Amino acid sequence: MLSIKWLYSLQQVTAAQWDPLFGAAIAGDNPFCRHGFLLALEQGGSVDAGNSQHNTGWISQHLTLWQGDTLVAAVPGYIKSHSYGEYLFDWQIADAYRQFNLPYYPKWLAAIPFTPVSGPRLGMLNTVESETVLALVCEALQQGLSEQRFCRVQWLYTSAALQHSLSQKGFLARHDVQFLWHNAGYNQFDDYLQRLTARKRKQIRHERDSSAGFHIRTLHGSELSAAHWQAITHCYQATYLKRSGHIGYISADSFIQLGASMADNIVVFAAFADSTSEDMLAMALCFSSSDTLYGRYWGALVDADCLHFELCYYQGIAYCIAQRLNYFDAGAQGEHKLKRGFEPVTRYGSYCFADTPLSSAITDYFRQETAHLSHYSAEAIQALPFKHL
Repeated sequence: MLSIKWLYSLQQVTAAQWDPLFGAAIAGDNPFCRHGFLLALEQGGSVDAGNSQHNTGWISQHLTLWQGDTLVAAVPGYIKSHSYGEYLFDWQIADAYRQFNLPYYPKWLAAIPFTPVSGPRLGMLNTVESETVLALVCEALQQGLSEQRFCRVQWLYTSAALQHSLSQKGFLARHDVQFLWHNAGYNQFDDYLQRLTARKRKQIRHERDSSAGFHIRTLHGSELSAAHWQAITHCYQATYLKRSGHIGYISADSFIQLGASMADNIVVFAAFADSTSEDMLAMALCFSSSDTLYGRYWGALVDADCLHFELCYYQGIAYCIAQRLNYFDAGAQGEHKLKRGFEPVTRYGSYCFADTPLSSAITDYFRQETAHLSHYSAEAIQALPFKHL
């Protein structure tokens, strides 16, 4: 018999229990649902209580299913008191609730904190039946709503298949458009450039030339020293502080934990003044799987023309070509990616709201948003800078 248990810390289970739920059949080798990644955020204070300087408002509340003493299914979940760090944002809906004096928070999210990357959100062993598991998960979530432990439920950046299954259980479907670079079997960076229009090739070469005064190194997780991690954190925090007025979502301790537990998945493109310098001036920290490079964290201590493009896009593209990776997911936002050959892809979310005077308006809003995004995606495809053959 299957039973539900809420976990308030991933320290309550081991990696040996958690990771098989998100094994190859479900997740490929997606790094972000791994026990090591999520625990690093928790132990480093990026989620849960944090500290006075780094209280991000994500509280661990993972939904798990057990068969006796065996963990058979899990959803990484968090209680939220705001909507920061989600990327599939709902600020307009939250504001409408506020205007109607309706409670919007706390809410429960099935999500990877601060990580707008599509991937598995419901992991399970192949010894259990998926429909049974999903039914029990949804029943537990409905119970949480009825007991007012949280006001609504959101699943962010799920698979299309999970969104479809959740829609059949009454969840509202929501969509987003991101931009993904596809490796068309290139053997070298110039092969990629040759697919672009002459104007775009010239622009990219100019941008790369603009950052040629820096010495760029590719550092894998196993090569990163404590000094490297200190520099990575400094770059990240300085950039967030300048841009947003806070030091970022990922704490220094979480970066150290990620370096310890996720070294095999980490790739850093770092800029130095010259080949002899050990003073990191800028960096782009990425994670890799067997077929995808994920660009995640950027930071710089210098304001240099095109260095962001070099580290966050062109170094990643070159790395994917050299390592025969199929995709480069460079993160949220997109117009600048589109101009560099990143193609629009649909991302998925699912929402469950209690019945309120706003229910029909929210349903209409999601439908209109989906129609708009479909039109936007079609226009984006036409705007890709590839030569017409």
